[in-house]
Amino acid sequence: MRFGIIVFPGSNCDRDCWYVVTQGLGQDARFVWHQETDISDIDAVMLPGGFSYGDYLRVGAIARFSPVMNAVRRFAEDGGLVIGICNGFQILVEAQMLPGAFLRNAGLRFRCRPTFIRVENNATPFTVLCRPGQVLQIPIAHADGRYYADEATLNQLEKEGRIVFRYCDPSGQVTESANPNGSARNIAGLINETGNVLGMMPHPERASSKLLGSEDGLWIWKSLIHSFQTCGSVVPR
Repeated sequence: MRFGIIVFPGSNCDRDCWYVVTQGLGQDARFVWHQETDISDIDAVMLPGGFSYGDYLRVGAIARFSPVMNAVRRFAEDGGLVIGICNGFQILVEAQMLPGAFLRNAGLRFRCRPTFIRVENNATPFTVLCRPGQVLQIPIAHADGRYYADEATLNQLEKEGRIVFRYCDPSGQVTESANPNGSARNIAGLINETGNVLGMMPHPERASSKLLGSEDGLWIWKSLIHSFQTCGSVVPR
């Protein structure tokens, strides 16, 4: 399986993602510069964390206009697997590939710490190897991670099972105190309507080795690889 890791000016988690999938999981990967327009050699797209274009104007707002994003959008429309992490999630929202918006964290502070997230939907290509309600320890690092959507959108996401992860405490209880940034309904990750595009704020690439304190991120990477090897994509390509 070959991953394409999109690199924008200001990305800083691209090599972390490359290391996990190549050195940790034995897969192929290449860096895709933001000006590229052909990603036909890629099996799954990763939009890593960082500060694309310095987070000027609004997080992810400039990156959405990069030439590569047209290719990413077509790739997703054809059923290709796409995962956006932290700033990558913000870019997917700005590109309207996922609903909602991102606001400054509650308390207006940058939060960098381990968090716990509960698997709300394990019937996705990114969580198929997880158990329903499984708690994963995965860290966050962001200043604008407060997910927001209007009530109608939130209700629709709930109804369609598109909320994949929620912030919780170590026992799996979804509480206000377990929410590190004030995200609506403790949302930490969600998918698009067809289920092949995932956005999540926590960093699974930073929780994929015992040396980093947690291997729980491997559940996501292994689920993604398993899904591709089993089905190739969500929608026939």
